[in-house]
Amino acid sequence: MSFLKRLLRPRGDDLAAYRPLWHRIVELSRDPRWYQDGGIADTLEGRFDAITLVMAAVLLRMERDPELVEPSVRLTELFVADMDGQMRQSGVGDLMVGKHMGKLMGALGGRLGAYREALAEVDDTSLCAAIKRNVTLNEGTEPATSAKMLRAFAANLAAADGAALLAGDIAL
Repeated sequence: MSFLKRLLRPRGDDLAAYRPLWHRIVELSRDPRWYQDGGIADTLEGRFDAITLVMAAVLLRMERDPELVEPSVRLTELFVADMDGQMRQSGVGDLMVGKHMGKLMGALGGRLGAYREALAEVDDTSLCAAIKRNVTLNEGTEPATSAKMLRAFAANLAAADGAALLAGDIAL
């Protein structure tokens, strides 16, 4: 089954196994350190940026493990479902939700590529640049602290067992 067909198939209880990880991603993205220390703006845009930052790190970890490729697709389905629901709750009309979802998925995909390349480098120069481009920071905030936090989180994820990861047993 193609990625697009899997992504767009009707959602049901088959996603329940991935909810603990999704909830943990959201919980970690709301960790005050991202906002107080990392300088991410505590706004709607900043919160989305924090979710995609944490989500990208998790998906990058999952793509290195062949057994976690399918779960990463399912996790992305939960991301889509949650973002869709959030938009509808905030009053975005049915006709506009699809357009907005396309932009959000494009943002996640672009950030995955940028963070993948930047995390592969030894220093944080490219990672700081990627964060500066993709994250809504408070005025006057430099991305260095967020970059260090993301790199440390990625290192924790790299050391995590696949089963623990799927269970949401991860920490910043």
